[in-house]
Amino acid sequence: MDGDACPVKHEITVVARAFGAPVLMVASYDHRLQAEEGVEVIQVDRGDQSVDLYISNRVKRGDIVITQDFGLATIALARGAIALSNRGQQYDDSTIDFLMERRHELSKLRRSGGRAKGPRAMTEEDRRRFQQKLTKVLTDWQEVE
Repeated sequence: MDGDACPVKHEITVVARAFGAPVLMVASYDHRLQAEEGVEVIQVDRGDQSVDLYISNRVKRGDIVITQDFGLATIALARGAIALSNRGQQYDDSTIDFLMERRHELSKLRRSGGRAKGPRAMTEEDRRRFQQKLTKVLTDWQEVE
């Protein structure tokens, strides 16, 4: 899990613990995370892409990657992992191209001096949706095992 600025750390821990699934939270040293039962924490340097590089170099088929970063989600999908947003959206090959194109267009807008809205505030409904989606993914994963 991309632990930098992830708003659903608690939900991930609760759901993973219920399934006996290990959790690896990766964050820069700027984000202090505490390891707990079933949760391993890896701290990486403060570089802009350090967390994404750490995850992308280690992700493999069958892993579940939780990230807001479309680029990291693309790499996870290419490696056979499942990629989820912190709002419960499952990224897949049919949607990731559109999301990457949108990210590129917003980046061009910002570089030219324009402004784009950031993501809307996280709601309890978003948290519930995420928890339901992660539960479904882990249920499906358990059935395959």
